[in-house]
Amino acid sequence: MFEGFLGAEDPAHVSRLAHDTAAAVLSRVRADPDPEIVARLVTYTDEHGIDAIAELWSQASPKSLPGVLWRIYLLRTMIRQDAEGVSLAFQRGTEVSRTIDQVVAGAPTPAGPAEVRDLADTILRGVFAGDFAAALDRAAAFCRVASAGFASLADDADASDAVHHDRPGVLTTRALRLTELADEFGACARLWRHDGLD
Repeated sequence: MFEGFLGAEDPAHVSRLAHDTAAAVLSRVRADPDPEIVARLVTYTDEHGIDAIAELWSQASPKSLPGVLWRIYLLRTMIRQDAEGVSLAFQRGTEVSRTIDQVVAGAPTPAGPAEVRDLADTILRGVFAGDFAAALDRAAAFCRVASAGFASLADDADASDAVHHDRPGVLTTRALRLTELADEFGACARLWRHDGLD
């Protein structure tokens, strides 16, 4: 279905297609959450890459259905591409964070690379076959914990890393981006609960 919509150039047309396809995919799967279809959607980017979804949904507003679906896939891709680094940051985040976010995220303790990959799949599966807002809340909580971890790791690198001067900046940038994602996921969860996410 995605392939049939790629290549549109008019921004209004692209926006309409983004919203229509996101709504169609979500309503189709949520109406009949066949485990095989849900599994195919969760792993869609493994087979087809993130570019197909990016072309269709990445320009959508962060507080829209296509925008939040894009960000969920983006989070899953980030985790899969650097599961070791993300799991290290998440683990550090559980140590420095004083919130219940690690409980809300639902990752086991300790959470190694395999566990954070599984969590990413579980969150995405929840978007399609579970409580949509709860899945977004879990994604937001995961992002906040990992962000706290990346920020803490940046502080450590700042104090000790004389060789890689850019490492603290890279880690801080990741922390900031995850904080932004957490805010976007939280906002979309609230919109969904009030029938305001389109």
